[in-house]
Amino acid sequence: MSWNMAEPLAERLRPRTLDDYIGQQHLVGEGAVLRKMIDAGRISSFILWGPPGVGKTTLAQIIAHKLETPFYTLSAVTSGVKDVRDVIERAQKGRFFNEASPILFIDEIHRFSKSQQDSLLGAVEKGVVTLIGATTENPSFEVIRPLLSRCQIYVLNSLGKDDLLNLLHRAITEDIILKERKIELQETGALLRYSGGDARKLLNILELVVEAASSTEPIVINDQLVAERLQQNPLAYDKDGEMHYDIISAFIKSIRGSDPDAALYWLARMIEGGEDPKFIARRLVISASEDIGLANPNALLLANAAFDAVQKIGWPEGRIPLAEATVYLATSPKSNSAYLGVDAALELVKRTGNQPVPLPIRNAPTQLMKDLGYHDGYIYPHDYPGHFTPQQYMPDALVNERLWHGQHSPVEEKLYERMVNYWGDRYKE
Repeated sequence: MSWNMAEPLAERLRPRTLDDYIGQQHLVGEGAVLRKMIDAGRISSFILWGPPGVGKTTLAQIIAHKLETPFYTLSAVTSGVKDVRDVIERAQKGRFFNEASPILFIDEIHRFSKSQQDSLLGAVEKGVVTLIGATTENPSFEVIRPLLSRCQIYVLNSLGKDDLLNLLHRAITEDIILKERKIELQETGALLRYSGGDARKLLNILELVVEAASSTEPIVINDQLVAERLQQNPLAYDKDGEMHYDIISAFIKSIRGSDPDAALYWLARMIEGGEDPKFIARRLVISASEDIGLANPNALLLANAAFDAVQKIGWPEGRIPLAEATVYLATSPKSNSAYLGVDAALELVKRTGNQPVPLPIRNAPTQLMKDLGYHDGYIYPHDYPGHFTPQQYMPDALVNERLWHGQHSPVEEKLYERMVNYWGDRYKE
């Protein structure tokens, strides 16, 4: 294999086979879903969803090499509808009878416009190409429904400690340049911490540390050395925006922690870094639901209004409604009772299965259902003082289960008191 000495370390170490591929064993390990398809020699269209640096592009390339099928690549950032149609036409002309469909790999497919995605539909549906998309964003939000229905979604995870240590060992023992240097990994904590489960970031940091060292002296890598190198060149390991997830995490945690100054700082970092405003706005809507919740229901309305405003006005003015929502959410009282409540309900459903709906609250659109007792005994709350009267809504087996627990904020205290007045002992903590 020939090597380009000018290539970055991450590119030189890119795996060429599944045996060299690190991580994602739930997809490519023995007996896993993608491994079975690859071994069978036929794959269907799918989208790989996961954070940066976990092997999405690499996996697509390995699949194409293994299947010995033509491999076309488009970047959603630089390609238009014409580019998509040109590739599809080339794939159609170059395909032989009964040969596996060429693979069309689209990086950052979440950035494709609706018209670009529409232009893919026919080719994917007819099998002219097998689509492999890669995205760091939830495809449910960013990929049109017709295309989504034609693709499986496979989730890739951040790499674990053992995977990252394996990658470090491979880098210093197998890379054509690093194996000629005397490198000792005395400590790896800082390398792992700064990488955040991102293989590319890890290798970028390692390369930065090695390049800054003397070419003749042995290199002893420890946590202090890594921290010093990154402080001197803090953006060197972030060439492709891999801090995306770190920054949004800091942003959301600042809002949750009621620190508007910090929240505005991280918002500014995202704006300056060229972050997609819709990505920020979506996180604000999630934060309003998850962290403010019933303590201030207006937070969700404002966050949703900010999302709508950003889509209408774009940059640079979009920063203003984003800032307004950020400050409002950070300074709002906090409650996660609805978030905890729905998770508790989901856990209860998984644990108890499909419990039957009580007969009085079943729908009865037919005479047969009425004869069977559906809806019989239902009490209409609006016919009673205060629009409430006690009756059973939970399945028989779960009648005493509590899922929502009111928290201590002025708004939520009133909601809780109302439930105590309605239901008595059931809601007394």
